[in-house]
Amino acid sequence: MKKTIIVEKEKIELRNPILISGLPGLGMVGKIAVKYLIKQLRAKKFAELYSPHFAYYVLVNDRGGIKLLNNEFYYWKNESGKNDLILLTGDSQAQTIEGQYEVANLIVDFAEKKGVKLIITLGGYRKNVISTPQVLASATSRGALKKALDAGSLSNTPRSPIIGAAGLLLGLAKFRDMEGISLLGETPGYMPDPKAAKSVLTVLMRMLDLELDLSDLDREISRIAQIEEQMRRIEKQRREAERELKKIEEEKLSYIG
Repeated sequence: MKKTIIVEKEKIELRNPILISGLPGLGMVGKIAVKYLIKQLRAKKFAELYSPHFAYYVLVNDRGGIKLLNNEFYYWKNESGKNDLILLTGDSQAQTIEGQYEVANLIVDFAEKKGVKLIITLGGYRKNVISTPQVLASATSRGALKKALDAGSLSNTPRSPIIGAAGLLLGLAKFRDMEGISLLGETPGYMPDPKAAKSVLTVLMRMLDLELDLSDLDREISRIAQIEEQMRRIEKQRREAERELKKIEEEKLSYIG
């Protein structure tokens, strides 16, 4: 494989589709959110993106089979609204600057061919969070930003970079007369963060007038909280053991002296 390609598994016609992208990144916020959307909406996969710019390994499944890293496009037809959805997630982002631009360009090309006029990217914003994560929004126009702010987000910090696909897709969309909105959930970023993903989804639901059951996400939030508590206990025990060992060593030196 010498260049990035998109393989369409099914030819579809969509009505005023919106592209929502959530790829691996800080706290896996975007990926968790889009995967949850796919599950809740029962969206169907219709295309796959492969690139030589993804990491050079394959994934092994439970049966010992292998899978080349890719990104996947799903669609959902909105029977009660005016906008169908294209949902993009995957295993990896491109590993180089040139690769990021190549992949993002191809995604925007594909979106344009499908009639997309609005791209929404979901991701994480690094910050230590005490309570409920806030969602920071940026957009390609004031009108688009107002939609996000009215849905409960805050305006992103001026001059704050949006790294990777979450930013590039929007920057490139401006050249195609598309609107773009970035929704970033606050997250420490060191492990998968369903709590930040829930905050992002809550804003997105208001923006798109979607009704989703978030109870499964609440259960995942509880599970992650338990893991974090276990990690804190282990770290506390480690520090106490280090202090005890240091005390013993100091007593030995004092005795020898």
